[in-house]
Amino acid sequence: MMTGKTTGILVLALGAMIPSVTLAEQLRFPATLNTSGVPGVIEMPSSASLEDGQLSVTTAHFGNISRNTLTFQISDRMSGSFRYSATRDWPNNGVNTYYDRSFDLRYRLLDETNWRPSLTIGLQDFVGTGLNSAEYLVASKHFGDRVRVSGGIGWGRLGSYNSFSNPLGLDDRPTDFEPTGGTFNFDRWFHGPAAFFGGVEWQATDRLRLMAEYSSDGYIEEVGRGLIERKSPLNFGASYQIRPSIDLGLFYLYGSEAAVRFNVLLNPKNPALGSGNEGAPLPVNPAARAAAMSWPAQQSLPSEVTGQIVEAAKPVFEASELELEALHIGDRTATVRFRNPGYMVESQAFGRVARIVTHLMPQRITKFRLVPVDQGMELSALEINRADLEAAEHAPDGGESLYSRVNFYDPATTGLEDGVIAEGLYPRLNWGITPYVNAVLFGLENPLLADVGLRLSGSVDIAPGLSVNGSVTQLVIGNGDDEGDIETTSLPVVRTDRSLYAANNSPAIERLTLDYVFRPGRNLYGRFSAGYLESMFGGVSTELLWKPVGSRLAFGAEINHVMKRDYDQQFGFQDYDTTTAFLSGYYRFDNGYHAQLDVGRYLAGDIGATLSLDREFANGWRVGAFVTRTDASYEEFGDGSFDKGIRVTIPLGALTGQATRDTSAFALRPFNRDGGARLNVQGRLYERVREYHNPEVAESWGRFLR
Repeated sequence: MMTGKTTGILVLALGAMIPSVTLAEQLRFPATLNTSGVPGVIEMPSSASLEDGQLSVTTAHFGNISRNTLTFQISDRMSGSFRYSATRDWPNNGVNTYYDRSFDLRYRLLDETNWRPSLTIGLQDFVGTGLNSAEYLVASKHFGDRVRVSGGIGWGRLGSYNSFSNPLGLDDRPTDFEPTGGTFNFDRWFHGPAAFFGGVEWQATDRLRLMAEYSSDGYIEEVGRGLIERKSPLNFGASYQIRPSIDLGLFYLYGSEAAVRFNVLLNPKNPALGSGNEGAPLPVNPAARAAAMSWPAQQSLPSEVTGQIVEAAKPVFEASELELEALHIGDRTATVRFRNPGYMVESQAFGRVARIVTHLMPQRITKFRLVPVDQGMELSALEINRADLEAAEHAPDGGESLYSRVNFYDPATTGLEDGVIAEGLYPRLNWGITPYVNAVLFGLENPLLADVGLRLSGSVDIAPGLSVNGSVTQLVIGNGDDEGDIETTSLPVVRTDRSLYAANNSPAIERLTLDYVFRPGRNLYGRFSAGYLESMFGGVSTELLWKPVGSRLAFGAEINHVMKRDYDQQFGFQDYDTTTAFLSGYYRFDNGYHAQLDVGRYLAGDIGATLSLDREFANGWRVGAFVTRTDASYEEFGDGSFDKGIRVTIPLGALTGQATRDTSAFALRPFNRDGGARLNVQGRLYERVREYHNPEVAESWGRFLR
């Protein structure tokens, strides 16, 4: 049996045998993900980090244990993970398989240098039942560009084999399970006995990596229940990189168990399909070439002439995945209102519109005012001089110099009172039939609940700002109604009867609303919705948002009065109604981080706050986390103690390679309970408005000329 002292000597000896090289060479060695889905060796953690923004999905299996982990490198130093593990043949209140959900956080305290290892501190399962809870400090050092050695000290699970007295003096650590889970285990962190662990990784070839480690996880519960054998603390294995983003690992654990680990890596900064297959933009048409256009000499054109130009321009806009809504031509300025159904990056839409307008306007039009609209609501205005656009097209620093010359502001009045609206926009019917998947991952008794069917969706644009929107679904196949028994609490049932809605096999009205968006004043945006707001609630919803065009800060207020819908999701309601109200604050940090704080009353009548932090990338990918605490006690909330989770938004253009603003979003929650539940209203204002404001447009300005 190897002692902790022996392990330390082994790690130091390995390090002494391999010469040191420069830090630049060391950084060429990417992180390995262990069986828990975090940077590590085989089972133990390392101090390595994934690339900033990296998203990984890991599944690992050995003995009776399966682990599925989503890890996101939140920043260069910090990463977070959500893990769903299943242990089979675990006697637990008559349930054969024990499912456990856990969250991890890691932070790299020190960077590696030529003479110093990197150092990382980690919390494992820090808000869980306690079964997998652990804490650790681990250091890693590269030797050459093919070897990395790691060693550390662990507590909890990672301090359960060959342990010694806590060097921090925190000897007492609770060993019982938290009955509802989800609570912060402050009284466990870095408490109890500690133990050393270590390992080494060797990049044998460009694709093959070999690893060996000494594990400090005693698997006390699993060994005691006869689920695995643990004959040795040594683990050995290899991982093979099938593709740059796909990795397969095979391991021999604890002298008795074979293990397999499969990992998929994805960096939203560098999607596999690039920026999409949109066509090349029109070249800028110089004013000198436009001088030959035959235009009347008066300062403003008659509406019938402008109307002819609008109709001629519509197919040009459509060919560029854009829509022309209205046009006003003054003495020197042309104002263009447009819709952007095609481009995820808003600055690229601005650039395409600007190029098109150079082909439509004569020489005397020297300034373009570009106004994006959403359902007739003006979101911002960009003024650009024609001469600056011409100069920037082929200049080495054209985009940067152009941005310093544009004027970006709130279009409270755009001079469109005498403009011409394109024909066919109001009223207009839009509709489509698409497949849908409603999935609930990692449930109490089932790891995957999913319904697959068809969705008929449509909208009628009645007038600028006024529309009717709705969708009808038909279930084809699924097990969404097989959620199992969910314990009831004293809170009103607002979400835990989800399976009763999923059991409906008839056509269901998913949503049917009358919506109105408007501008009540400068920097102000408004929304009113009435009808069947979502699959489980109907009523009225109103919202007001304050958001200056150039501000990182925004504030909003929302009030909803809703009733619970019948389970057949037709036109009837149940005998439950409530009013929810929220005050919201939003702030946009650098590097794509968004923070949101919502304070108010939730669907079950509980009062509290939700804090959300998301990171959004320029191409539309978004990864974030949220946590809600209300005046509902842990006992009233039930399993999970309070609402929390991770959410991911994927731009469909990244999957299809086509120019589109459509996205697919999902949230991973340990439990979907009644406490902290909020109405799922579509089209909330902040997300609709901020995309055409700064700093979003400024940060993506490099795509203006693409």
